[in-house]
Amino acid sequence: MVEINAFLARVFRRVPARLNIGFMLFLGCFITYMVRVNMSINILAMVESRDNETLPDYGDRYPWNADQQGLLLGAYFWGYLFTSIPGAYLAEYFGPKIVTELVFIGCAVITALSPLAASGGFGTMYAARFLTGILSGPLYPCFHNLISRWAPPDEKGKYVASLQGGTLGTIFTWQMIGFLVEAVGWAWGGFYIPTIIIIVATLIWFMLTADRPDTHPRITEEERTYIENSLGDTVSNEKKVPPYLKLIKSVPFLSLMVLHYGNLWGLYFLLTATPKFMSEILGFNMGSTGVLSSLPHIARMLLSFVFGSIGDIIKRRGWLRITVMRKFFCIFSHIVPGLFLIGLCFVHEPYTCVALITLSLGFNGASVLTNLQNSQDLAPNFAGTLYGIMNAIGTTTGFLTPLLVAYFTREENTFENWRYVFMIGAGAYIAPAILFFFFGSGQVQPWNSIEKPPKSEEDSK
Repeated sequence: MVEINAFLARVFRRVPARLNIGFMLFLGCFITYMVRVNMSINILAMVESRDNETLPDYGDRYPWNADQQGLLLGAYFWGYLFTSIPGAYLAEYFGPKIVTELVFIGCAVITALSPLAASGGFGTMYAARFLTGILSGPLYPCFHNLISRWAPPDEKGKYVASLQGGTLGTIFTWQMIGFLVEAVGWAWGGFYIPTIIIIVATLIWFMLTADRPDTHPRITEEERTYIENSLGDTVSNEKKVPPYLKLIKSVPFLSLMVLHYGNLWGLYFLLTATPKFMSEILGFNMGSTGVLSSLPHIARMLLSFVFGSIGDIIKRRGWLRITVMRKFFCIFSHIVPGLFLIGLCFVHEPYTCVALITLSLGFNGASVLTNLQNSQDLAPNFAGTLYGIMNAIGTTTGFLTPLLVAYFTREENTFENWRYVFMIGAGAYIAPAILFFFFGSGQVQPWNSIEKPPKSEEDSK
């Protein structure tokens, strides 16, 4: 281990340790979304035809009907829902490094065994996807815990923006798996090769990540001192059960939770409904739909880094107080995206609709300065716990938004019916932002503090 650290120290001697952490956050989110979305492509090559048409030979096919396919695609999210909150406690108690490594190893094992699970039938395949979700629940709390302990206050915007690695993971996985399945079949293309990628990422994570600056084996004394001094006494290394009762009574946290819910409503709505809208209403073919559906997510990823950098500059130069900045940028992260969705109700030209959808999700990239970062303001010691609770509740939008679309388009799948969907989406963006304007805060809350244990007489000698 000493030799490995010496080698890595030579390789990365000019790279700040906190920059390595930012890269690892991006990579971690990339892997998270790779195991989250791979099944949406794999399943197309795994199921039998409903019309007895001849399908390409990508491997064994299974008689899973439409309802079973929907259950398989939702299994991950049900598992994810159960472990977001307890996973946050694990991250804060045992440290995000080891928890993330164990999650990645578990996901690699289940992904590698998925072809065997599929051969066992629908039940075992569902169990594999459900377990993958169970394992993945702690990941984002782990990432937020790392940010709270590594990111200086005037650099947090870029760190939170690095969590958009999941967007690239989604786009890359959809394209990669589609190509690999055609080349080598769904078992290798959809499961074995992603397993190899997860293993490589785990090794990189093991070598480059540390829970805190003072435990990093290759950080310079100058950088460690800079990070610790910038964080001050807002972050403690003491372990403590999160103050659940106090935080669920906290008005700033509750308003943040509503703001985050509105953000995820818009994100999951556009993630699940955009391909359907572009294909069935705007009339784009499958190839064009795939490319055009990726544009809003690419815009969101790129603008998140732009907004993150802008926020860091504002904080560094002291132009706005934290609370004012959080509320001001809700205009871009929530109000403007909602207005673009309203605009969709009155536009029929296909490419104009694509532009409005892209701008709506693109401006939501400003969420790196609002709901995605505010948990770091309120309670740096429990940022993972706060985000775990918010994410557990917000994940329900992944189930509700498809049901909403299905309700309004069940009888007639027309542009007029989609207007109701867009108006509800706009309200889900705008109403939480207005609530946050009144009740949100960017100040550290009293329940963030962790009392240090009193020194014994022996320690004081």
